[in-house]
Amino acid sequence: QVQLVESGGGLVQAGGSLRLSCGASGRTFSNYVMGWFRQAPGKEREFVAATSRNGGRTTYADSVKGRFTISRDNAKNTVYLQMNSLKPEDTAVYYCAAGPTGLQLGVQPIEYSYWGQGTQVTVSS
Repeated sequence: QVQLVESGGGLVQAGGSLRLSCGASGRTFSNYVMGWFRQAPGKEREFVAATSRNGGRTTYADSVKGRFTISRDNAKNTVYLQMNSLKPEDTAVYYCAAGPTGLQLGVQPIEYSYWGQGTQVTVSS
């Protein structure tokens, strides 16, 4: 089992920044690809970003590319999501997830086995 706890969400004006953190406990953190997903009211959960086990590779949804940065610190068992130039359409509950143990960076929720409880991000216009 892997337990994940997100923090750092909040209310921010459009154009602002937030940094989400996700702390992990349980099994070896560095064994897992880590991802961030988000879910807005009435919408399906969607992929935001993922990072490989050692942090050397990343992938992003087109909607956040160039604005968001995913990173991880395996010594601290933590993954981060730096969000810049936020837009109202970024408003959602953001979830971190631990998933694939291979080389592939998963972009589908079904590829991830462990989830945090989510943190709310609200961007006002």
